[in-house]
Amino acid sequence: MLSNNIKSGYARTPHRSLLRALGLDENDFKKPFIGVCNFFNEIVPGHIHLRTIADEVKKGVLMEGGIPFEFPAIAVCDGISMNHSGMRYSLPSRELILESIEVMALAHQFDGLVLIPNCDKTVPAAIMAACRINIPTIIVSGGPMLSGKQNDTDIDLVTGFEVVGKYSLNKCSEEEMLAVEENACPTCGSCSGMFTANSMNCITEALGISLQGNGTVPAVYSKRKSLAKNSGKRIMSLVEKNIRPRDVITADSIKNALTLDMALGCSTNTVLHLTAIAKEAGINIDLNTIDEISSKTPNLCKLSPAGPYHIEELDLAGGIYAVLKELAKKDLINKNALTVYEKPIGELIEKVHKTSSKIIKDIEAPYSPTGGIKVLFGNLAERGAVVKKSAVDEKMMNVTLTAKVYDSEEDASEDIFAGNIQPGDVVVIRYEGPIGGPGMREMLTPTSALCGMGLDDKVCLITDGRFSGGSRGAAIGHVTPEAAQGGVIGLVQNGDKIHVDITNGSLTLLVDDEELSKRRANFVPKKSEVTGYLKRYSQNISSGADGAVYM
Repeated sequence: MLSNNIKSGYARTPHRSLLRALGLDENDFKKPFIGVCNFFNEIVPGHIHLRTIADEVKKGVLMEGGIPFEFPAIAVCDGISMNHSGMRYSLPSRELILESIEVMALAHQFDGLVLIPNCDKTVPAAIMAACRINIPTIIVSGGPMLSGKQNDTDIDLVTGFEVVGKYSLNKCSEEEMLAVEENACPTCGSCSGMFTANSMNCITEALGISLQGNGTVPAVYSKRKSLAKNSGKRIMSLVEKNIRPRDVITADSIKNALTLDMALGCSTNTVLHLTAIAKEAGINIDLNTIDEISSKTPNLCKLSPAGPYHIEELDLAGGIYAVLKELAKKDLINKNALTVYEKPIGELIEKVHKTSSKIIKDIEAPYSPTGGIKVLFGNLAERGAVVKKSAVDEKMMNVTLTAKVYDSEEDASEDIFAGNIQPGDVVVIRYEGPIGGPGMREMLTPTSALCGMGLDDKVCLITDGRFSGGSRGAAIGHVTPEAAQGGVIGLVQNGDKIHVDITNGSLTLLVDDEELSKRRANFVPKKSEVTGYLKRYSQNISSGADGAVYM
């Protein structure tokens, strides 16, 4: 046991003295030490209940003869930090979380880890930490929020963002807007659609690093508590058999995760995070690989914001294992990939039965023969850009639009709310990449405003920043190279024509090479004046195409 390094032999007398100060005794020193990383805080709705989840995990560890040690990690609520300077800290929080788990696990020589994240960057950070530390680890999340109700219609956080656009155009009353505010987020948990948090939680099941149901069992269901307790029990078996994250997270399981991603129509953020996870696992995954998987994977689900359904309905329909079983019918899943059950994923999904072809389409009759996410390349995105294709109106799949250019999200949002964006425009927001932002802010406010104004089938938004999983419409993000790196997006001018071909995966600025050369000769990328952590982050982070990881 790794923990023998802090508790075994005469030289560890002072160490054991400190452990006794915690209430441990001689019998406890013989047992495995399990780190339980609880991401609880009182500002993130998806994390407010995690004390209960951690308590259940610790029960499971104790039941199987381990000693649990709880420690904290930070979490940022993307919804609360949206559309102001706080969003610059969302993606950078991922690296802080990763490093803090590494510090705690290795400084204290835990034999195994149970990681309890839930929202946005916490889940990929937890998976990255598992791969980096590579001691037996299992992830159990807090679970999704239930959807809200308004006039017999399901609503969610995105409804709250979109109603602002409606209200700004006098398309709804203040009372109607307040009703959305009061009902969109009715319970604790990660926001109820297939947004980033739930996308990543679902992906943990395909990676094999969590138990069945981790991605879909609602936060308020008693089954979530059982899942947590069973995760605590399961870590003890993983420790006994020394089954480690890199035994589970392999090239095969990452491809399984990407295939699930495309079938579900997950957040575009998953591209960023799975690339980063692969790097921590020592596996090479790039945008070309992702595009290749998308081109052969059918889109089987239309969950909010792409459709009317929510995670609780996916859970009732059979959950992630039912989706994986459907994909396996076309041999799109590697069934031999190992899981924390110590069994291959193929054996596990055979026991599951889909209960609704409305929520999970039959693979012979998908929403689309290709995946929910599309990678675009072209002179405007030489290293790639990403769009949630499943949430784009058919009219916007192949269009030529007129550029309106903004050097920040705030400037673009101000013009959108002022009614200055017209059908046929493409809103270009730059200097919002991981380096130039810094922090690669999400653009849920401008995309939701455009949707609320009824422009989501008439206008496109292109940025070197990124989008919330709640964004819908022709929202193209992760444009690389970003403007701060001298990317062509920094050369776009008002009135330029941009051709967007999502179907065939191209993004082209219709300006000839001679003119672009003239513009580049006078081009000096802007630099953000930042201090503290953001300054260090901007100096050390890679591009979005490489997962925005520390170099």
